[in-house]
Amino acid sequence: MNKKMLKLATSAVCVMAIAGCANVPMAPAEQNKQAKSFPAPDEGKSGLYVYRDSFAGKALKKDVYVDGKCLGETADRVFFYTQVAGDEQHKVSTESEFSPNDLMVMMEAGKNYFVRQFIKIGVFVGGAGVEQVTEEEGKRVISKPEVNLAAEGRCDS
Repeated sequence: MNKKMLKLATSAVCVMAIAGCANVPMAPAEQNKQAKSFPAPDEGKSGLYVYRDSFAGKALKKDVYVDGKCLGETADRVFFYTQVAGDEQHKVSTESEFSPNDLMVMMEAGKNYFVRQFIKIGVFVGGAGVEQVTEEEGKRVISKPEVNLAAEGRCDS
């Protein structure tokens, strides 16, 4: 492939990553409303919210895993809610361009935790990362009307 074709292909990927919008299966409206009320987790459990609200990479879908189990596939302005065993460390992972990116979070029983997935520029396609955010920041983003609960359990890889 010559330099001109490589530049054209790279530009096309960048435009698609910035301009397009990905769709993922959404949870029913009642589940969305319930999750956005930020309920206390069940006895002995911790609540985990994983959300994505990035400007870049709107056309990309990225899988998210908790302790190796598929939570689901993200798109812009979606979130997941699940409960995990409390008083334990859990691994939140997201697929990226070349390998998964992992975040270890110690989760105290009875509390909710918030993890933001973000898209970053990659060599061939956009990569992804995960970071823990404060409860205040997580609730602020997830409470927005345009941010909605995605259906769990579907990952591509």
